[in-house]
Amino acid sequence: MKFHYPNGKKYMETKSLPKKTRVKQVSYSNRGMTLEEDINETNEYYLAHKTAVIHKKPTPVQIVDVHYPTRSAAVIKEAYFKQPSTTDYNGVYKSRYIDFEAKETKNKTSFPLQNFHEHQINHMESVFIQDGITFVLLRFSLSEEVYLLPFKALKIYWNRMVDGGRKSIRKNEIVEAGYKIPLGLHPRVDYLKIVHQLYF
Repeated sequence: MKFHYPNGKKYMETKSLPKKTRVKQVSYSNRGMTLEEDINETNEYYLAHKTAVIHKKPTPVQIVDVHYPTRSAAVIKEAYFKQPSTTDYNGVYKSRYIDFEAKETKNKTSFPLQNFHEHQINHMESVFIQDGITFVLLRFSLSEEVYLLPFKALKIYWNRMVDGGRKSIRKNEIVEAGYKIPLGLHPRVDYLKIVHQLYF
């Protein structure tokens, strides 16, 4: 069958070469967008495999003003934090209470201590005194490196800052005092492997 364009020209069929299918490179180096998402995914894995029960703590919020545009929808217009939050995560692992904070930075060579609040340090110290397992997970987001830093080491660097010293922890100090967690698929950030080695 012959086809013509509206201007009268003949349609000439051109034999096109088959399109090359582009092979998409799959990278697992940045599957989790944030450290929090990676930890939540890891905790779900621990729960499903009956390894531990660890959850993210809800932040206590006082709702002041709510707007109802429709009967089935509510929009919070104004809310306040009821009290300063303590740490991000807590739960139970092998009959021991576990409580930790997760922080990340885009800095390459140090971790700013301003990321922590005094009430968080005080809370972790209380857990430490009661022989609970407490630590921080620190992520250098540009290099995708995650370290577990025990509270005892964090407290040394915190006290140094309070005494007028550095306001950050050098990366080499974290490498020396902490434990690097290799990123995996399931679980994503297997921090309990290091916790087990340190506390059991």
